[in-house]
Amino acid sequence: MLKDTGERVIPEKMSILNGLLLEHLARYHFSAHYVYGRVLDFASGSGYGTHIIAKQCKDKVDEVVGVDINQDAVNYAKAKYYHPISSFIEGDVVDPTLPEVLGEFDCILSFETLEHIHEEEQFMKNIYKMLKPGGALILSTPFGEGRGIPSGQEFHVHQLTVKEFKELFNDYQTKEFYYQKGVVIEPAQSSEEKNYPLGIAVCKK
Repeated sequence: MLKDTGERVIPEKMSILNGLLLEHLARYHFSAHYVYGRVLDFASGSGYGTHIIAKQCKDKVDEVVGVDINQDAVNYAKAKYYHPISSFIEGDVVDPTLPEVLGEFDCILSFETLEHIHEEEQFMKNIYKMLKPGGALILSTPFGEGRGIPSGQEFHVHQLTVKEFKELFNDYQTKEFYYQKGVVIEPAQSSEEKNYPLGIAVCKK
């Protein structure tokens, strides 16, 4: 049985009206428009998102790999969310050897991961190395007071400002930014960015 650590999303243990669950599901359904080929779900948690992509996008996706640092989560995902094109692997998103182990991907998804990580630079390096030229990255994180400033959230190292978030993707050929409030995901005018609690970057390498 997979334990709830406070922020972990385990759909089977949550109400269909749970706001956290709905927000997470919305991001995966949003990303389904962009994915193709070989897909990495980076910090896949209990595995439900990897499964959504495998089932919903099976006609355009060859493989979906879910990676998570928690072996219990990986075991749960393997048992609960089997699909012929998906697999789940234990791994640390900031392990510098991970790109050699996993290889390259056409698309990488990473939702609500960045705010939990001290080694932000290594995390972003790993993503860039594993993403094929021309590949798509879809990454989300909540906004806050900025890098190095405690957010008040027990499991968050910090929460980036909108400006800091956008600067993470300077090396990408193209980048689009979306903002999420509840299940609503939409592009926003710069004057409205501060009204959104969470950002989503869609980038092409």
